[in-house]
Amino acid sequence: MRELPLPLALTARLSPVVVLACAGWALTSGPFAASPAAADPKAAQQEERGTDDRSSSEPSAPSSTAVTKTYASAPVPCTSIAEKTITSLVPGAKTTGKEIPSTDTNVRRTCSWNALKGYDYRWLDVSFEIMATDEAALKSYQQRTTDKSGGGAVPGLGDSGYSVVNLTTEDKQETREGVVLARSANAIVVVTYNGSDFESKKAPSTDEINKGAIKAAKEAMAALEKGRTG
Repeated sequence: MRELPLPLALTARLSPVVVLACAGWALTSGPFAASPAAADPKAAQQEERGTDDRSSSEPSAPSSTAVTKTYASAPVPCTSIAEKTITSLVPGAKTTGKEIPSTDTNVRRTCSWNALKGYDYRWLDVSFEIMATDEAALKSYQQRTTDKSGGGAVPGLGDSGYSVVNLTTEDKQETREGVVLARSANAIVVVTYNGSDFESKKAPSTDEINKGAIKAAKEAMAALEKGRTG
């Protein structure tokens, strides 16, 4: 067997020694070296205890509390008004009404009644809107009452109530419409009531429309408040 030249043979013999030496350095002084705490169990316990003490002394972040809504969903609108009230306000209409399709019935629901009896036409809408917070409902209520200026407050209707009546004329045909807005906590009730006489082309009186809209709004508010969660 041919012998290796001395330098190469010496290198081959020294290689295991070099490898072991390098491994020893890595375990004692290199990146794989054990920390003093790991080498000394008591030191590790003291370090862990100190970390726990520091953690317990630091203030914890405040926990978030879910907002409780007074009204979680809208009531069934077509049963919110008494049948005798429908018969009185909208003569000839089916008392069952017709619910308007909504993308989210928990948030908004509306029922409509309308009929033409003889030459007298009447239309009634009752709508419930449920918002995320009382503040959001209040902001919406204030914006709407500002937009529908010229009306007045309705005492005893939810947290706040507002009524306005307007007269419009088209092709000499008058139509008088009353709108009542009412807020209770995070919910808003909207009632729209209007009428026309197609024979005389005159509209019902302001008093008739205003009182009819307020009556429907009070019944709708009572139906809403039955569903309070708190």
